[in-house]
Amino acid sequence: MAPQDLTSKIDALSPAVAPVQQVFVDSVEMLNVFAPVFIAGFLITLAATPVVRRLALIVGVVDTPDSLRKHHKSPVAYLGGVAVFIGFMAAMLVSSVALDSEAGDFPPVPISILVGASAIALTGLADDIWKWDARLKIAGQLVAAAALAYSNIGIGAVTGFLQPFVGAPNEELFHLGSTVILNATLYYWVGTAFLGFVIIGGCNAANLIDGLDGLLTGTTAIMSSGFLAISLLLASTVLIEDPTTSFVAVRVALSLALLGTMLGFLPWNFNPAVIFLGDCGSLLIGYLCVTTILLFGEQGPPSLVVAGFIIFGLPITDTTLAIIRRKIAGVPMNTPDVQHIHHQVKRLFGSVKRSVFALYGITLAFTLIGVGIAAVLLLTQTRVLVVYSIGIAFFGFVVSVAVKIALIQRAQSELVEQELQTAKARALTMQISPTNSDQPA
Repeated sequence: MAPQDLTSKIDALSPAVAPVQQVFVDSVEMLNVFAPVFIAGFLITLAATPVVRRLALIVGVVDTPDSLRKHHKSPVAYLGGVAVFIGFMAAMLVSSVALDSEAGDFPPVPISILVGASAIALTGLADDIWKWDARLKIAGQLVAAAALAYSNIGIGAVTGFLQPFVGAPNEELFHLGSTVILNATLYYWVGTAFLGFVIIGGCNAANLIDGLDGLLTGTTAIMSSGFLAISLLLASTVLIEDPTTSFVAVRVALSLALLGTMLGFLPWNFNPAVIFLGDCGSLLIGYLCVTTILLFGEQGPPSLVVAGFIIFGLPITDTTLAIIRRKIAGVPMNTPDVQHIHHQVKRLFGSVKRSVFALYGITLAFTLIGVGIAAVLLLTQTRVLVVYSIGIAFFGFVVSVAVKIALIQRAQSELVEQELQTAKARALTMQISPTNSDQPA
């Protein structure tokens, strides 16, 4: 598609008659304009993956089975995240053509998002190759969060949640001597802390569920479809006062790019996988998911951020359970184990494929709940406590079942330990008894 064609279609999305205007966006036309973003992400990732796999095998960046947590039969190439990164950046290049700021009304994807994606990908790649210390990985994730904070991405979500309690950003917070401190200062620092927390949490949550062939890739494709649905709902229902500062097209572009790259990588990653995402891929996926969710709070109701995190519910649930489980067991939080949701589901279903499809179903349930909340909120402009209750109940049920399993397993481990100690004491007694019987009366 020629740039002129893209420009003419972008012009149709909203009238360019004044620098500031109030418009609704045709979501169907928006989807049509950004279809090349999806196609680029899909085709480039599909083609780049076997090339990256070959390179990984040559340099020896492979995942070797250990019969404990890694059950694949032979070494499998890492570096799949490199192919995902290449596909994503190609999709962003196409989106910049579709969103030529000189001809269209909508700005391109902010450079800070791309800087953050690059920082995350490089951090994960370094860990895949050199096995970086966890503190270095967190540092890389904080660099990505700082890039978003520099462009105030994510601050809007915090503003929406805080404003009912402390007032608008330009209102006075308190006096410091003769200096008046505005709420904007509070919003900035709370928003920055929130950004660091959710970026680190999202990246590592995605990394934790990347334990079965095609699991993270497929669930992310489902989640990105939900992100796309909310983005299109936002585009068609929320009045845009200034398209030149709007994130409408950015949300659509990110969702389509993520969906395309995941579907392009999935054929190579589905069971039996010939390449794994590695930390480069899993951390990048977590970053892109969280960034898209945060963008729902920019020029949209803050409740949409909650809906986005419900869609991201499987990684959040697994991470929450891992923290609870390790706290109950009294072990460090970074201790690996085989009790993640995908491990438990695999023991239940017996095969990787059946387990992955079951987890796809759970992700789809979270996605439908999240999109349902967004639809009710945007289409009816009413409170959605009932739908929130469904999401909370579903999340609570999953958490309670998994905690119960963790408690049972701890009790079983304690019982085995007690039996082992009893056996050792009995053996020691039997060793001492013959010696005593040889003593003279």
